[in-house]
Amino acid sequence: MLRLGLIGYGAIGLHVREAMAAGSIEGVELRAALVRRPREDVTTRPDITHDPDRFFGYGMDVVVECAGHDAVRAHAERVLDNGMDLLVTSVGAFTDTALYERVLTAARRNGKRLILPSAGIGAIDILSAAAVGGLDSVTVTVRKDPSAWKGTAAQDLVDLDSLTKPHIVFDGPVREGARLYPQNVNISAAVALAGIGLDRTRVVIVADPTIATHVVEVEAVGAFGRFTFMEDVAVSAENRKTGRIVAMALVKTVRQLASTLVVGA
Repeated sequence: MLRLGLIGYGAIGLHVREAMAAGSIEGVELRAALVRRPREDVTTRPDITHDPDRFFGYGMDVVVECAGHDAVRAHAERVLDNGMDLLVTSVGAFTDTALYERVLTAARRNGKRLILPSAGIGAIDILSAAAVGGLDSVTVTVRKDPSAWKGTAAQDLVDLDSLTKPHIVFDGPVREGARLYPQNVNISAAVALAGIGLDRTRVVIVADPTIATHVVEVEAVGAFGRFTFMEDVAVSAENRKTGRIVAMALVKTVRQLASTLVVGA
């Protein structure tokens, strides 16, 4: 059995546990979850803890981060130094080059893996393949309804409640866009790291009152030719900043960690 730990136990973590309970993930045992604050069920569920020392004492093979940029900064290196592989969903944390290099160094030092899953975005496989031959340009466009941008830098740029047509709140390199919108465009950082990097990949962020879904488009040009990818996904009921597909994709990734058959590697 592959021993799994979760950093973060919100909507995504619960989807993973529910998938295990339903038998959708075989060969994986959820050992513990690290949460930000004490929970009421901690007395009946000692494996759910806000104490990092207790969490790391459970002995795990791989840890999945699904708690945000601060969690990556706080725990990523310790995961790897404790001899565990690390799967990071908050890829935008790696817009901090120093952090990214420290985490990669820890992975190399301990002979472990830093895994960046596709999570809420498709086309990562063809993009990373195209990067082998060389890419000239990559653009990611992220469209979400105005409510998804509340509590972000966008609300200082435009009155989100009064929008009647799409409004671009950011157009520039992924390194800056993912830093400014840490909960909304982690997918753009994953695309950038799969392709031509955080500084050369362009992200266009749009508050769009005409849609009720999340629309993401990727366009790439290179030696291989050109491709475009578009997804139009339902919004998570638990968090309007993210798509429902994210939890589904993470279940798929966890399943593949222990599977004898891996499709799309």
